[in-house]
Amino acid sequence: MVKKTDVLIIGAGPAGIISALTAKRYYPDKNILVMKDIENGCIPCGIPYMFWSLKNPDDNKLGTASLEANNIDVVVEKAVKLNHENKTVYTNSGEEYKYEKLILASGSSPITPAITGIEKPGIYPIYKDMDYLKKVIEKLKKAKNVLVLGGGFIGVEFADEISKISGLKVRLAEVLPRLLDNSFDEEFSVLAEERLKANGVQVLTGTKVTEFLGEEKVQGARFRNGEEIKIDSAILGIGAVPNTILAVEAGIDVGKGKGVWVDEYMRTSDPDIFAVGDCAEKKDFYTRRRASVMLASTATAEARIAGANLYRLKVVRENKGTIAIYSTYVDGLVLGSAGLTEQSAKKEGFEIIASSAETIDKHPGSLPGANKIKIKLIFSKHSGILMGGQIAGGISAGEVINIIGMAIQKRVLMTELETLQMATHPYLTSAPTMYPIVIAAQNASAKA
Repeated sequence: MVKKTDVLIIGAGPAGIISALTAKRYYPDKNILVMKDIENGCIPCGIPYMFWSLKNPDDNKLGTASLEANNIDVVVEKAVKLNHENKTVYTNSGEEYKYEKLILASGSSPITPAITGIEKPGIYPIYKDMDYLKKVIEKLKKAKNVLVLGGGFIGVEFADEISKISGLKVRLAEVLPRLLDNSFDEEFSVLAEERLKANGVQVLTGTKVTEFLGEEKVQGARFRNGEEIKIDSAILGIGAVPNTILAVEAGIDVGKGKGVWVDEYMRTSDPDIFAVGDCAEKKDFYTRRRASVMLASTATAEARIAGANLYRLKVVRENKGTIAIYSTYVDGLVLGSAGLTEQSAKKEGFEIIASSAETIDKHPGSLPGANKIKIKLIFSKHSGILMGGQIAGGISAGEVINIIGMAIQKRVLMTELETLQMATHPYLTSAPTMYPIVIAAQNASAKA
């Protein structure tokens, strides 16, 4: 049976949902259909917190009520073939869907490394599937020894979260010399490591798993140095790869990073097909090099661009590149990063000025709940443009990094941050005399 719609969106994650809502806002007369291949999805960023912080895992369900409330149709089907010449998508149930415009928001799949024994029961990739994750949670709460693979955001957040499960011994293995190495300079990543260790997580950096041991299920892991440990479960938190098979088989161009190639308006090599989120190729904001960033915040920004530009290009909705802005939470410690780190800026050959500042997020600092804030800003030495920033502190740090992200996006100058006008309050912010962004900018100015 052939079904027709004006706009077809494949994927009902954050990118797919925001694409649909944006398209409906700009083109209210168009019929929009969202196709999802998982009955019960979940909010990607909330997955680690289903294991302890959320007492009911269903509280992290990603529903489609917002779509239905806006007269956007939703169907549970798996797209298996795309013919972009006749604008048709075929599903595994034999249905055919005709479209005018198509948005690929097909997401990503967890990386399964080439490790001997990786297929053994008790080893869990992280799929964005509520029914699957609830089974993993049930099994993990009965475990005694868990190994988390990967010291990026996923691995760190999982290790922190499951370390709260009573009677569970947690180890975190990372092949790089330190945790969060791709997003933070050493003085920030060490804070995450210290916090995890303080909560009983055994952190193993510079460590590579070469084999999982056991007969009917995983019972141990062997490392590159020959050492073996006993485990009964493992979590794979080592990243993901774009889901592009539909585009590849249809002859849609793919970039060097294996994501679907897109222009500044999120159009693919077929102007009637857009790609957003994890499945779309990313380019760094400053270097235009491939950027392996897979974040819901990035995905929704791209989705708003695609949804607005489906039928008419709107210049104000261009994608000028991926800033790579992150935040994470490790047992009360908030870490945020935006743009280039000092390490990555130097590696790219930029001449920079790096400056730091430490202050308190309330004033006076003796107020209840006050936390120390540590901030680092990276500026171009010659132009004074902000190129990156990192922060560590309490809850307020999660929004301060967004200020830094906006400043990067608008190419704000060092001198402009020195004279930043901000709202302050004793319980809500640092003192106006010691506002962290301003102090770090002043410290950089002294080096210029």
